[in-house]
Amino acid sequence: MSTEKDKGVISLHEVTRELLHEYYRGFISDPDIFMDMNRFFTYHYDPEKIDGHFALKKPTQERKEFMIIVNDTVVGEICLKHIDYDKRECELSIHMQNDSVKNKGYGTQAEKLAVCYAFEELRMNTVLADAVLKNVRSQHVLEKVGFRFVRQNETFKYYRYERETYNEDHTL
Repeated sequence: MSTEKDKGVISLHEVTRELLHEYYRGFISDPDIFMDMNRFFTYHYDPEKIDGHFALKKPTQERKEFMIIVNDTVVGEICLKHIDYDKRECELSIHMQNDSVKNKGYGTQAEKLAVCYAFEELRMNTVLADAVLKNVRSQHVLEKVGFRFVRQNETFKYYRYERETYNEDHTL
């Protein structure tokens, strides 16, 4: 899956050990995703931990994980998780590598590709997502992609994207 963006070709690739290491070598923890700053930590790359993390990233029926690639460089990871084929719904999550790859449209394009995959390949009817309350940038991207705000609690805003809305905006 890929799309052209004026700053490069954005594509989603299956997770490999090498891509995961490339991602985490440049990863910087983002304080915007922590409501409780006591849980915030500075990330330090540890190859052994990444190898262990890779073992958990095997694709399953309930989870599809991808690395976000721009011009052959890993800039983030995106996941369709809690895939329920009976209800035909799943949940999207995304993490960008660090601030140097944010505000360039990469996350927006990656989310569009993942939503397209969910609706067209997995045949989902609904894609769910959430964003930490203070992560206004993530909320904006979700809404720009087509997600509709549903509700919020003290920590998160919750969103959903329905196939009907997607079909109105896209040719399948």
